[in-house]
Amino acid sequence: MPFFAGMAALLALLSGGSCCRAQQPGIRVTSLGQARLLYVPPFEGGSEAAALRASFVQRLDRSHRFRITQSEGDADAIVNGTGQIWLKGYITINARTPSSDREAVYGGYLSLEVAGVDGQPLWSWLVTPSKLVWTNIVDNLADQAAKKLVEAGESTSPAPAVQSPAAVLARTSIDAAGATFPAPLYQMWFEDFEQFHTAVHLHYSAIGSQLGVEKLVAGQVDLAGSDVAPRVIAGDAAAARLTRIASVLGGVVPIYHLAGVTQDLRFNPETLADIYLGKVHRWNDPEIRRSNRGIDLPDAEIKVFHRSDGSGTSWVWSDFLSKVSPAWSAAVGRGTLLKWPVGTGAEHNEGVAEAVAKTPNSIGYVELTYAIQHELSFAAVRNRAGEYVRASLDSLTEAARSSGASGGQLPPDITDSPGKYAYPVASFTWLVIPARAADPAKRAVLLELFRWILTSGQKECSALGYAALPKEVAEYELRLLGGNP
Repeated sequence: MPFFAGMAALLALLSGGSCCRAQQPGIRVTSLGQARLLYVPPFEGGSEAAALRASFVQRLDRSHRFRITQSEGDADAIVNGTGQIWLKGYITINARTPSSDREAVYGGYLSLEVAGVDGQPLWSWLVTPSKLVWTNIVDNLADQAAKKLVEAGESTSPAPAVQSPAAVLARTSIDAAGATFPAPLYQMWFEDFEQFHTAVHLHYSAIGSQLGVEKLVAGQVDLAGSDVAPRVIAGDAAAARLTRIASVLGGVVPIYHLAGVTQDLRFNPETLADIYLGKVHRWNDPEIRRSNRGIDLPDAEIKVFHRSDGSGTSWVWSDFLSKVSPAWSAAVGRGTLLKWPVGTGAEHNEGVAEAVAKTPNSIGYVELTYAIQHELSFAAVRNRAGEYVRASLDSLTEAARSSGASGGQLPPDITDSPGKYAYPVASFTWLVIPARAADPAKRAVLLELFRWILTSGQKECSALGYAALPKEVAEYELRLLGGNP
């Protein structure tokens, strides 16, 4: 997998009874709400992984919601963790002695996955620093993660003790291609699905939404990933022959590379539009300074990066800019392929992230996962309610909820959502298939895959920085899958 190596390797273990009585090992739990006894193996990641685990376990022990076991065989569930911490720079405490009187500022993340006895995911989450941290980022991350796990354990309803067995699928290969936005998650999902269906082989090529849908229409792949409605790419006639389901929520974030700037920047949406229109072209422009008072911004040219390929991420970005900037809407508008007024193109989310990481004084836009993967700073964006909000699992979920997605059927988009705490550049991403599949074996695999994604898959997507679908949305789509895909 491209990053968070090892997070998808969920270990099987003996587990115990219901959440309402003392646990005895050996009874399978099917929801986090049933689990009481947790085994926490060593965390993976950087040099701070051991310290992250120790701080996390200490805080979890204090909660009294879970007990930590010293053996897998005594546990109900296993908690796998991956953490990374990096130095962002320094804040000067005393201007008279800037080289010696300063504090280090850190970035980082802690990702958790909880799995049951059979390896099926029960819950996942990812945290980044909750504020500017220069003292103890280890405790900051561990405290957030422990609180989220305890809250989830208390709010998760116990699942039925017995679940229906997975379908037995014929030996089949599925070729999929498309959006880079969800690619890390799809690759993890497909690997996990293959563990439970060993006769099935799934392959996903991250080539961009545009090319993925075009290949699906041409019959060159069985499944496409897209961050935009197929009609935008292929037209109404072709789209009528396709079916899509929402798979997960993600956020497009403005990433930047500014040496010496340790504070997280804040952007007005109009300023982002003006940067990409070429109207704001220096980092110390008054437009940028107004929302970043107290930050020493360099008098340097902004080096702008954008996608060069047909991109659903570009569609989400340009859809947002079109809503907040009449000038952008009139000059550029929405699209997967755009006539960019300024900037340099790079292929895929990975290419934009790499370009910004290598280029001082640069800005770009990528899905949140890629910003974290490349240890890049990403800015808070002012939303419709006037709040500056950073992309997180909670703010992405709020974007969907405040857009009306929790009612079941999905709104056309969720950019510029009205919620006070909603991240404004959020989006669903989609899996697209032919409305009528000719191959019965492939049809059966796709149906079972979609059911797994909408149930078990939703419980592990947050470890990679994607927000699960609102419960009502997943249930609505499961009802739609009552027939053939």
